[in-house]
Amino acid sequence: MNSSLPEPDRQLSDPGVLLLDYLDYYRSVIGGKVEGMSDAELRVSLLPSGWSALELLKHLVHMERRWLRWGFSGERVAEPWGERGPTDRWHVGPDETATGLLAALHAGGEYTRAVVSGTPLSTVAAAGGRFADDGTARPTLGWILFHVLQEYARHAGHLDVVRELGDEGAGRRPR
Repeated sequence: MNSSLPEPDRQLSDPGVLLLDYLDYYRSVIGGKVEGMSDAELRVSLLPSGWSALELLKHLVHMERRWLRWGFSGERVAEPWGERGPTDRWHVGPDETATGLLAALHAGGEYTRAVVSGTPLSTVAAAGGRFADDGTARPTLGWILFHVLQEYARHAGHLDVVRELGDEGAGRRPR
């Protein structure tokens, strides 16, 4: 797990590379937030939403998979919403760990990078997976990547709060 990736280069102007590099960066931020937390700390919630850090991590694994594999690529995906369904809480089993979920998160990132590299951001998501071929406008790759990026950024903020509540800010990103 690499939790020390720097922010993308400030001179980077290619939007596709910028999105991919920021996705990598936020995956590393997420990893850094859960590093050093005990298994017990990872499984308890300090947030009004009730989400634990592991549940949030599992959500991110499924979220990227839903948008890139099932959504953009149109692949058939078993349980795209996870084990509990789109409206229920995420279930993290006793055998699921931060290490395993972070490995899945980074594997999803490798898949995203492989699919996206060389694909124009204006490419429309395939029909047949998440999106039907019923005349409804399907999102572009650029839209999907930006949506996935905002999910990571938002949930990194949730993990900031978890770390600040749990250990007086030890999980904050240095300036």
